[in-house]
Amino acid sequence: MKFLILLPLLFVLTLRAEDHKQLKAYPPAEEGQVRHVIVVPYMANENDYKVEIFVGKTIVTDAANAKRMGGSFETKTIEGWGYPYYVATTGPVASTMMMPRPDQENVERFVSMPGEMIRYNSKLPIVIYTDPDAEIRYRIWSAGEEQKL
Repeated sequence: MKFLILLPLLFVLTLRAEDHKQLKAYPPAEEGQVRHVIVVPYMANENDYKVEIFVGKTIVTDAANAKRMGGSFETKTIEGWGYPYYVATTGPVASTMMMPRPDQENVERFVSMPGEMIRYNSKLPIVIYTDPDAEIRYRIWSAGEEQKL
């Protein structure tokens, strides 16, 4: 019985984003851009889920200050298909101006633009075009069982 449960899980883990059957509808990255592809697993009720996308960079910074990255995140649609894709352009990094302690060492930290919530849809890949040095991170949010008035 455990084997039957493990087999579908292994299939999901081995699915590579580049192999998604709908990916051929998306345009290749333009010059000066990189295409990132995220494939989310099938969920029974996908309306109860959202994907939060973070576009940023890992930088070396002091540990005392909070950092935030500027930039833009734009939703576009593939003509003739209606599939959404996203274009993100990173901007400058803003920082608080706290004086770090003299014994504090610099740290590597992922600094990102504000997160973008998008619809959860396992039938389509999430395609994001960014600057070459940008990183993409994401998390999946789920709704609770309780609904309130």
